[in-house]
Amino acid sequence: MKIAIAGDSVGIELAKVLCAHVAALPGMSVTHLSLAPDGREERYAEIAERVCRAILAGEFERGILCCGTGIGMAMSANKVPGIRAAQTHDSFSAERAAKSNDAHVVTLGARVVGTELAKTIVSVWLASHFDPAGPSAGNVEAITTLERKYRSII
Repeated sequence: MKIAIAGDSVGIELAKVLCAHVAALPGMSVTHLSLAPDGREERYAEIAERVCRAILAGEFERGILCCGTGIGMAMSANKVPGIRAAQTHDSFSAERAAKSNDAHVVTLGARVVGTELAKTIVSVWLASHFDPAGPSAGNVEAITTLERKYRSII
C-alpha cells in the first residue's frame, strides 16, 4: 500500500517517526511530503491539500497528517472534495475511521498523542479496511451525497 505522510512545523517530527514506522511494515511504501517542493514554509491547509490531491490522483492509497492537535489538519483535509479524513487519538477511532467511514486520511496531534501510541494508531488504521457491502456503506454514501450537494454551491 502506498502511503503519504506529512506534518506541519509542529507535526513534522511525529511525521518522520511515522514514516520510519510505516516503512518497516510489510507491504507498505511511504513518501514523506512535509516540505513544500519549493522549500517555503506552508500552513497545514496547504500541506493537507497537497497530500489529499495526490491521493485523489491515485499516487497514494492513504495519507497520514500531523499537526499540533490533529484538528487543523482534519478540518483542512475535509475541505478537499472527495476526501474523508478522521482525527484519531486511539486505536478504536483509527479502526472505525477505516471500517465505518472509509477514511482516506487520518490526522494525529503531536502535542496530544505520544509516538508509541501514534504508531499503534497508524498500524491499526492501516490494517483496517472498509467493506463496501457492510453495514456502514449507507453512511459513507450519505457523506458522499452531502458533499456533492454542497460542492455545487462553492
